[in-house]
Amino acid sequence: MAAPFEQILNYDAKKPVVLDRESLFRRLRGTWAFIFVIGCVFLAVFHVWTAAATPLAPQLQRSIHLAMGLSLLFLIYPLRRQDIHRDTPPWYDVILALSGLAAGFYHVIFYQDLLARTGIHSTMDFVVAGAAVILVLEATRRVAGWPMVIVAVGFLAYALWGNHLPGLFAHRGVSLQRLLEHTYLGLEGIMGIPLGVSATVIFIYLLFAQVLEKTGIRQFFVDLALALTGTSPGGPAKAAVVSSAFEGTISGSSIANTAGSGSFTIPMMKSLGYRPEFAAAVEASASTGGQIMPPIMGAAAFVMVEFLNVPYIEIAKAAAIPALLYFTGVFLMVHFQALRDGLVGLPRQSLPKLGEVVLRQGYLVLPLVLIFWLMNAGFSAAKAAVWSMALALILGMVKRDTRMGLRGLFQTMEAATRTALPVIAACATAGIIVGAVTLTGVGLKLSANMVDLAGNSLIVALVFTMIASLVLGMGIPTTATYIVLATMAAPALEKLGVVPIAAHLFVFYFGVVADITPPVALAVYAGAAIANSNPWQTAIESVKLALGAFLVPYIFVLSPVLVLVGATPLLVLQMVLTSVMGMVALSAGVTGFWNVRLSRVERVALVAGGLLLVDPGLLTDLFGAGTVVAVYLSQRMRVLRVTSAL
Repeated sequence: MAAPFEQILNYDAKKPVVLDRESLFRRLRGTWAFIFVIGCVFLAVFHVWTAAATPLAPQLQRSIHLAMGLSLLFLIYPLRRQDIHRDTPPWYDVILALSGLAAGFYHVIFYQDLLARTGIHSTMDFVVAGAAVILVLEATRRVAGWPMVIVAVGFLAYALWGNHLPGLFAHRGVSLQRLLEHTYLGLEGIMGIPLGVSATVIFIYLLFAQVLEKTGIRQFFVDLALALTGTSPGGPAKAAVVSSAFEGTISGSSIANTAGSGSFTIPMMKSLGYRPEFAAAVEASASTGGQIMPPIMGAAAFVMVEFLNVPYIEIAKAAAIPALLYFTGVFLMVHFQALRDGLVGLPRQSLPKLGEVVLRQGYLVLPLVLIFWLMNAGFSAAKAAVWSMALALILGMVKRDTRMGLRGLFQTMEAATRTALPVIAACATAGIIVGAVTLTGVGLKLSANMVDLAGNSLIVALVFTMIASLVLGMGIPTTATYIVLATMAAPALEKLGVVPIAAHLFVFYFGVVADITPPVALAVYAGAAIANSNPWQTAIESVKLALGAFLVPYIFVLSPVLVLVGATPLLVLQMVLTSVMGMVALSAGVTGFWNVRLSRVERVALVAGGLLLVDPGLLTDLFGAGTVVAVYLSQRMRVLRVTSAL
């Protein structure tokens, strides 16, 4: 009986270990493989059922989500890295898995009793709460490392002993019982908004992404990108950018995007003479944009829904133009670097034909069209995903190699659940941090202090927030980074006049960009591992390629028209045109090439003109456009002189 379930598990024991901790899991065999698959199927069916038909009370939904997540996580993520090769969990991990199951289901079993005596808790309540906090922190350590755990423990210590601190950060003091009650026994802390979003929306979208993957949509995106850009200078690199933009619509993970499409695009670029560092950097910088690309953005975008109290479709619409600008910036850097280095495209005869690709595989995008239509029609994000998933399963029946039998369906549910486990742990730990922030009131203090420290200057406050986002994003997952800064930094930006959705997207963007920012740049390391390139040089190359993209958040904060606040078609068109023109100038200036190689003066002028165009305002746009046009004409005249001399 065990062998079929061993085959259902969607991994290969001989695969090399990937650099991110989330990929360091055991390859179970035998009875334990059977138990793990059954647990994954139960969790997937539970989420589909509650999203489509019978939503549960928040405490019940979140506690079942946490209980199953912790139990499955302890079965496959080892205590120590060297234990990863064991195909059965040791006895202590089995005990931890059962403890996680018990701690989560405590809310379910004693649901009515806990409601009846709200605010009055027994010794057993506090024991379970303390155990749950420890279990969540240990689970997070296993999948995300020590940095996030240290941050959470620091906030817990602050809640307990912060009353002894002098000055601004002192608070009235919190007892251990009050802290445990707030952290686990109510709908704050672990059971708060982050875990709630994970339990109701994020899991469903991870499952949806896996279903789309099984239909072959990734190959469609790669073929479409090659058909569109393959023959142009730097064609394979441009195809990597375009395919990553497309793939970003179904995947919210920078590392998964880099490893998935990079396994094809990076060797292709290297085979045509591209430097390994450049090939890996192109894929990493483009794949990182996947988390900001609608309709299925990174998990933090779904948490943003709760912070802003707006439908997810509004977040997706607001993020659409900035996401396109992000990829435009990376594409332009690739284009000018390809021209400078003489990188060629692929022969047309070796590429798929655009018409054939669209006719043969174009139907695969229908679930993405449906999900937007349903959300616009007023469906919840979770229910829209369920119906779109059903359509994707039906479309998968069109071809034999994408049809999913029972085994394929189980594999899909297992893969989605395994992908969700690190998210569950991170959201639960982020809840601990948020709970401590709300309990002590430190968020309001930090927000007010940041405004004072910035001297009421918006630009200075934005730079502070960017640095905080990048630093936090290096150590903890994007979702947790966003939650922490949305609690403490975003309110400060709002006090300085930034519209709420722009403030939250600003924090979100730089939490994402941390994946390619050295010294800790996990997406870069994933690409470097495929390309066999130097990770540090690859990270530097990635930052250069994404330089224009670093400016996108500043653009939409200074001009919220780009996130559709106060937007009219004419204003949006103006902002997009000036922003793209600015990125063209910046990309050419940084790479040192436009029509021909740029002189040092021309490079400086283009960078200055690009920055002026990025800054919204009629005067800066006119000066910036004038500078860029002057350099362009200078380039054209130089080309004409060279041509006439020949």
